[in-house]
Amino acid sequence: MHAHPGDLQDQKTARVLRISLVVTVIYIVLLVVMGLRSHSLALLSEAGHNLSDFLALALTWVAVYVQSRPPSATKTFGYQRAGVLAAFVNAASLVLIAFFIFYSAARRLYSPTDVEPKTMMWVAACGVVMNGAIALMLLRPRRDLNIRSAFLHELGDTLSTAAVIVGGWVILETKQTWVDSALSFGIGALVLWSSFGIIRESLNILLEGTPRGMNLGKIAEQLKTVEGVIDVHDLHVWSIGSETHALSCHIRIADLRASESESILRTVNECLAHDFQIHHTTIQFEHEVCEVAHGCVIPVSHAHSHSHEHEH
Repeated sequence: MHAHPGDLQDQKTARVLRISLVVTVIYIVLLVVMGLRSHSLALLSEAGHNLSDFLALALTWVAVYVQSRPPSATKTFGYQRAGVLAAFVNAASLVLIAFFIFYSAARRLYSPTDVEPKTMMWVAACGVVMNGAIALMLLRPRRDLNIRSAFLHELGDTLSTAAVIVGGWVILETKQTWVDSALSFGIGALVLWSSFGIIRESLNILLEGTPRGMNLGKIAEQLKTVEGVIDVHDLHVWSIGSETHALSCHIRIADLRASESESILRTVNECLAHDFQIHHTTIQFEHEVCEVAHGCVIPVSHAHSHSHEHEH
């Protein structure tokens, strides 16, 4: 029994996530301790952001394991939606974290507190190194939404901790402590912005919407170019997981022998796989001398067909 490349990729990703979880916990403790000692809301905001990252990484890790499980009699498509669900929960948690940061920053503006900019800077520098390294390890050519949500968490942290370094330098030079609250607002906005794309895409998959970048009209026109295909209708395309798409449709063809229609079906599936990366299909053929009523195919005689033509 050989391991599939996807299985090996999942094992490697799971190992990266385990290492990231341990490192993130250590950094959260450092942020809380030094944030309290230096009275820096920016560092405490970063601790909150990193706590959401820890939960996101943990959820991603669990989802990677669950979605790698094989299909069963009750879960015939497998567990690929587990990763999509994890991505949605991750992104929703980011929204809550962002509003908490906004609230804390607004309170700090009304009650300013002296901060220690040097402490802010060296702790944030540690964060840039840590989050940047994790983001690079999670950077993959695959479009897995679950991994991408974890990657966005880490990339957002890298940028926001870099902003804390700049803010610490500004406070050191100008003695203006409001910069700490302004940074917190900026971090909150970054957190909020990074969550919207993931929420929109994961909801689209969970609601079985047309996958991003797919155009039903273009798919139908492409299928009509296949020799033997007369018309395409009742076309539906949806995502099983973030990288797996499915299609169902009715295709009208001439009244052919079974062997000839089999050839058309094979060509249609090859077209869908090559041009649109759709590998799960349910295609119903309708012969041109048939009438369709309520989604059911009703064979009719040639004479009946001609009588309808005269009526029209």
